[in-house]
Amino acid sequence: MAHVELSLSEAFVPQPSAATSEPESDSFSRWSATVAEADEPCLLIDLRMIIVAVSASCCALLGLGTPSEVVNRPLLDGALRLLDFTAARAELTEQETDKIPPLLALSSGRLARGLLRVQPRISGQPDATVDAIATPVLVHGVVAGSLTFFSSV
Repeated sequence: MAHVELSLSEAFVPQPSAATSEPESDSFSRWSATVAEADEPCLLIDLRMIIVAVSASCCALLGLGTPSEVVNRPLLDGALRLLDFTAARAELTEQETDKIPPLLALSSGRLARGLLRVQPRISGQPDATVDAIATPVLVHGVVAGSLTFFSSV
């Protein structure tokens, strides 16, 4: 099986034509619209760690409910409950959560990858173990958020 990684940190952002009144600074909004419509499990957070957009498949994979239930909520203080990989299934400490891919991409400005164990918000569903690949999203060369893709392990 081939493995391919893509970096979206310097993503192509189409420039508006002269006939379009959409400002260039609206690239984050375009990423938000793309994520919301994506078939792939992905989510976009801003610098405040607020979920700006999430795909329906990401909600299903992580047991988050529906996109409308998690958009505009804090990633960690409302949407995701992250667990360690021990038998005790303890919640991650703040030091450990700072190293998860979506937040590491924000703080480092670089591609980040790692495994996560997520306790679903919907009762009765088993924990989800996922591979997360996150990239910072830049607006005018400055980190404005991070885009994370998830894959079940």
